Amino acid sequence: MNRPRPPAEIFDNQAEPVFIPAHNLVEWARETFINDGAALQNEDHRHLQWANIGALWTNVPNGRQGRRVLGQCERGLPPMNKWGRARVERQFLDWFGQVPDFLLTFDAEYANDCDDAEFMALVEHELYHAAQERDAFGAPRFNKQTGRPVFGIRGHDVEEFVGVVRRYGAAASGVQEMVDAANAGPTIAKVHIAQACGTCQLRVA
Repeated sequence: MNRPRPPAEIFDNQAEPVFIPAHNLVEWARETFINDGAALQNEDHRHLQWANIGALWTNVPNGRQGRRVLGQCERGLPPMNKWGRARVERQFLDWFGQVPDFLLTFDAEYANDCDDAEFMALVEHELYHAAQERDAFGAPRFNKQTGRPVFGIRGHDVEEFVGVVRRYGAAASGVQEMVDAANAGPTIAKVHIAQACGTCQLRVA
């Protein structure tokens, strides 16, 4: 499939906030990264074969601490009072026909202007946040009634200070696998999207 792009009408009126469901983006992500036999199938996303995913394009600029937010992954229904929850649920039903397990939101201007590799990296970054929960022994969790994965938001694999790695080494800090991956070089393309994820910035202490 060709890379999905935001619809032209999202750029017509920059004075008003616009959120448009990106059904084609979810379909593209599944056929590119998630489904069995996908063009660039990533086993790390296998659990998302059973997830309901919603995606939005927006013209609303977003940022945190002076950094532009290009994408964000959230759980479908956030905790709130009954009316607030019902209001969000109604909006999801209007947009997607169901309440998604995960909601992905993307900056339409960036998504329209960036190159293919940057776009792919941004989408996969957000998909990595859409995780399957683990039990106390590290095994994937499943719902006992439905058999579906238990979903949650995932932080980064590497959460360590550069100084600790410098002084004590990657293995001692639990980041050796990340160092090895960096030394091996990219398997798809070299891009730069660091600090552009709203999910990551919300989790910064």
